[in-house]
Amino acid sequence: MSQSSWLFWAFLSAVFAAMTAVFTKMGVNTVNSDFATFIRTCVILVLVGGIAFFSKSFQSLSTISSKGLTFLVLSGVATGLSWLCYFRAMSLGQASQVAPVDKLSVVFVAVLGVLFLGEQLSTVNWMGVALITAGVILVAWQG
Repeated sequence: MSQSSWLFWAFLSAVFAAMTAVFTKMGVNTVNSDFATFIRTCVILVLVGGIAFFSKSFQSLSTISSKGLTFLVLSGVATGLSWLCYFRAMSLGQASQVAPVDKLSVVFVAVLGVLFLGEQLSTVNWMGVALITAGVILVAWQG
């Protein structure tokens, strides 16, 4: 996989997301889930802010369209709400069950991508979406 490939970065994202689930479960045992989310958010703010600063990636807000800025703000709100729910679920359930259910986001993105972004999925793609859904159900099932 080349570092310029979307697949390379998506794979790394999956690896770090898996680590996030384990670290979250280990850390949320003694901390209120909302406060744990706050700590995580602060760490991310410092980390990404540092990366943007040292790579000179900051840009003036005036260079961002109002539509783009609105959707980035909405994305931030959705991310925050997702994290709050994720941390609460982790504090109540098993990581091996919570994380797969969280990955139903893959299914939701496929459906929303078709409905709102005009993306097209082939029959094979839809079969994959169905298998992901079935996999989540099987992993989360408490038998």
